[in-house]
Amino acid sequence: MPVALVVRVDPRLPALLGAAGWQAVTGPRAVVALPGADADAAMLRAAGVAVQDLPDAVAAAERADDVVCLASPAEAAAFSGVPVVVGAPEPPGARLLDVVAVMDRLRSPGGCPWDAEQTHSSLRGYLLEEAHEAYDAIVDDDPVAMREELGDVLLQVAFHARVAAEAAPERRFDIDDVAGDLVDKLVRRHPHVFGNAGPRDVAQVEAGWEEIKKAEKQRRSPTEGVSRSQPAAAWGAALVRRAGRAGLSIPTPAELSARSPEELGERLLAVVTAAEQRGWDVEDALREAVRRYAGELDAEAEERGTVDSPEGDRP
Repeated sequence: MPVALVVRVDPRLPALLGAAGWQAVTGPRAVVALPGADADAAMLRAAGVAVQDLPDAVAAAERADDVVCLASPAEAAAFSGVPVVVGAPEPPGARLLDVVAVMDRLRSPGGCPWDAEQTHSSLRGYLLEEAHEAYDAIVDDDPVAMREELGDVLLQVAFHARVAAEAAPERRFDIDDVAGDLVDKLVRRHPHVFGNAGPRDVAQVEAGWEEIKKAEKQRRSPTEGVSRSQPAAAWGAALVRRAGRAGLSIPTPAELSARSPEELGERLLAVVTAAEQRGWDVEDALREAVRRYAGELDAEAEERGTVDSPEGDRP
């Protein structure tokens, strides 16, 4: 058969060839390229390798000489029985490129009208909902559900980044900016891995993380950076921990006679039941109390001049 070897290239990784791919296209045989490999063909020409463009697999099969054919995965499937070389092995995370491409298609003209009209504001509830569902899957130790729900969280990240890419210049960022900032932060906060800080145990790693985070954030108040949209109990606990580390006041602890977290949970549920019977919303009641406490913390810190509070809880 005229096609002696197929080099399967990946449109998600254009113009990338590994060692096996380069050996195939720099050998004695002529090289041809189908439309799905146009980026790789252009790269090879720029490197001095002669490549002839062909419209399809039929044209390649009709060649009189044996050739090496560059083709996308779909195009390579047409060459039954022909040896195939993977042009560039996919690195871990390659399918994230598909996420970006699909999101771009959905938001572009001719895509999905519902996706196209979404904003950060209209999507924010979905982000919270998907995070809760992922949390539930983790608590249930359900790997199938975990895989699905983490994908839904990833969708929200990609969606918000795509919306931001269309914003006015002063508000614009894209998925590469999000990923780049994350990578930079992880490298900065792991000097024992990426720098010359030397070996550290877990306690030293946590202390170093908080010191670096404190220097980066330069918080203006002890409550800044603590999410107000999390459940009221979690919000209150985070503020109490931060206040304790900063030497600020904490609410007077109630007498706790429960002997285990399970017993504590039962008693809290009983409080919820009693409040429900009175028509009171426990979440709203606690949220208002935490909100007042947050205001008191800020006022106390301002009075003391204590605005550079410990960061606490990663990330």
